[in-house]
Amino acid sequence: MIDLVKSSHEVLDVEIAAVTMEETVALCASMVESGRPHFIATANAEMLMMAQKDGELRRILGECDLVVPDGAGILWAGEALGVEFPERVAGADLAERLLFLAEERDWPVYFLGGAPGVAADAAAHFRKEKKNFPLAGVHDGYFDEEEEKKILAEIRRSGARLLFVGMGVPKQEKWLCRHRDELGPVLGMGIGGVFDIMAGRLTRAPLWMQKHRLEWAYRLFLQPSRIGRMMALPKYMLAVKRWKRKRSAQ
Repeated sequence: MIDLVKSSHEVLDVEIAAVTMEETVALCASMVESGRPHFIATANAEMLMMAQKDGELRRILGECDLVVPDGAGILWAGEALGVEFPERVAGADLAERLLFLAEERDWPVYFLGGAPGVAADAAAHFRKEKKNFPLAGVHDGYFDEEEEKKILAEIRRSGARLLFVGMGVPKQEKWLCRHRDELGPVLGMGIGGVFDIMAGRLTRAPLWMQKHRLEWAYRLFLQPSRIGRMMALPKYMLAVKRWKRKRSAQ
């Protein structure tokens, strides 16, 4: 098994694993089969910029069992800092790989989050391809405190081994961390808007754009309202360069 202590790099004070997709899937499988709760995060530039101002999120990322290099901005940061992240481990791709493995190894999966009906559609879409897919349960991301208690109990009773939470950053990471000890022996992972992709409501960029780190441009084309969020990218690049200078001076 890969040594995460040796195979990781710090970016803006967040430790990110320098792993391939294959290594990540193997690590996740080991976590699921350990019979203990685990929590992983998929880091991109926007998440790291949030963590600069949100101490709770920064602490949570430090407590994760695994933080993988999701966004192209993480790979760019590695190049700028003179370290290597072997490849991008996109959250959408990782979730799909884990779903196929769950079907193969009979790991019950719970889908939590998204707008009403989206997670259910995502699960139904996947079950069309994998008839024997072990679905532990589904719930949207809209619930009050009383409903939340029922959801936590349902996840425990269901025997879920994988839990995908689509509530957006940082809400999903904070929710998983807050309830980590109440969920049972699951591998929890925040997946943002991936349920929309699984449900066919949102398309991903063509593969050539993904390979050339242009997926952000495709999403901006589809969702022009994201322009404000995209403005974090140049700020992120400046932040990485300032952080590098600061570390060099120490």
